[in-house]
Formats: sequence, structure tokens, C-alpha cells
Amino acid sequence: MKRLLWDTIKVFIIFIACTCLFYFGLRMLSTEYDNYHRYDPPEGPSVKVFNTEQTLIDRLDLFFRLGE
Repeated sequence: MKRLLWDTIKVFIIFIACTCLFYFGLRMLSTEYDNYHRYDPPEGPSVKVFNTEQTLIDRLDLFFRLGE
């Protein structure tokens, strides 16, 4: 009986240690990705990919053709 209790406590301690390691690992990854600025303006020779000077008729035509 004493052996079973000791084995249960060891498994519980290992489980708690692995859970804490996983939790703090996820927090480190989250912090790393929070500091990553993916929406910064591009550096270097960038090309504009769309024309923003569209009339209302052009936008409606595109909306009805593509269903967007």
C-alpha cells in the first residue's frame, strides 16, 4: 500500500513538472510572436499590387462577379 502511494505521488509530481514546463514554454513562444511585427511596411523596392482608384460602379461589378 505504501509503495502504491509513493508511486502515485511520483507520477503526480512528474505530471505537475511537465505541465509547468509546457505552460512556460507556450508563454515564451507567445511573447516571441507578440514582439514580431508582421504588418510593418516593407523595406526595399516594393510594388503596389492593387489600384485603389476605383469607381463605385467598378466595385459593384467586382462584387457581383466574384461574390465578395
